[in-house]
Amino acid sequence: MSVSYIPEPTKRILWAKAAGRCQYEGCNKILWADDFTKSEFNTSYIAHIIGDKPTGPRGDDILSEKLKNDISNLMLMCDTHHRLIDVIDVSSHSVERLVEMKKKHEDRIEMLTDIKEEYQSHILLYGANIGNHTAPVSWEKAAFAMAPKRYPAHRQAIELSLKNSSFVDSDDHYWLIEKEHLNRQFNDKVKSRLSSGEIKHLSVFGLAPQPLLIELGTLISDIPTVDVYQLLREPAGWRWDDGCTVENIFSVREPAIKSNKVALNISLSANINDTRIVEVLGEDTSIWTLTIDSPNNDFLRKPEQLSNFRILCRKLLNDIKKEHGHNNELHVFPAMPVAASIEFGRVWMPKADMRLVIYDENRSKGGFIKALEKQMI
Repeated sequence: MSVSYIPEPTKRILWAKAAGRCQYEGCNKILWADDFTKSEFNTSYIAHIIGDKPTGPRGDDILSEKLKNDISNLMLMCDTHHRLIDVIDVSSHSVERLVEMKKKHEDRIEMLTDIKEEYQSHILLYGANIGNHTAPVSWEKAAFAMAPKRYPAHRQAIELSLKNSSFVDSDDHYWLIEKEHLNRQFNDKVKSRLSSGEIKHLSVFGLAPQPLLIELGTLISDIPTVDVYQLLREPAGWRWDDGCTVENIFSVREPAIKSNKVALNISLSANINDTRIVEVLGEDTSIWTLTIDSPNNDFLRKPEQLSNFRILCRKLLNDIKKEHGHNNELHVFPAMPVAASIEFGRVWMPKADMRLVIYDENRSKGGFIKALEKQMI
């Protein structure tokens, strides 16, 4: 434990660099309030990386005296982690490890506090039940994924989830109930705030069956400025994989036959065999296919891929309408990432595009079933 006097100016600089939070890796605890009573007072301790005495933790005959008041050798910590590094587990906390902790924490604080006001964004969370599993999305995970390009406009997210729902996607009334709830919540919590200009930017995180994500996209539309995020499996999380260099080239296959009955097969996260669509709609169906070389559930890793998808979908909807007529309906069979589902809904224009009939695969009901419909205005 430190016994040296730390000058007040040095303490203030350390507090600023740490943003009043514990600098131990993974802690980040606020140090200006008591967890239990919420009373506001200083709960911090100042720890030395190299002990302030040669006989102290990580002490050095020369450097201990030289660096005892040096900001580069000081860390702001909670009581628990101060005791951990100086008393309980000194051997596991080398100088190098603590220096790295301090650097990462202070670099993160500098990066986040350097973000300008125009980069603020309202977090929009949408999660519905998928099968027998719930799909939680959280403000904390969203805020982490947005940084450093955006930061949350508020400490609380806009939540459109149907919490504690007992319905699952195999229930007869599931689609009607979830769609109605989503529309009501969007109108109550988002629509007017977008219209008034209160919300200038949205960061959207959705984890729900694809037809509902498409529905969410149609509600948002392509008018507001929006960033849509994808939940990655490896590495797990919502942050885009900036280090990814893999490019997926989207391709479109036109139908072999021309018919008044038209379907769109979106095979991105998995392959949908045309025979499964024929089983639902019949042999006399024109099937357009949007796909990639090797469909898989973790291919979408960069926002640029999502942008390319949007551009292609806009063109594809126009091409299908030109070929099959504006007053026809388009049967959509989706197997695509959650972010792509939302963006597909956003590019669909209710005044210009064909009516949509959206299907969902449900094994308990033997295959694809009609889930939702989107009418023209």
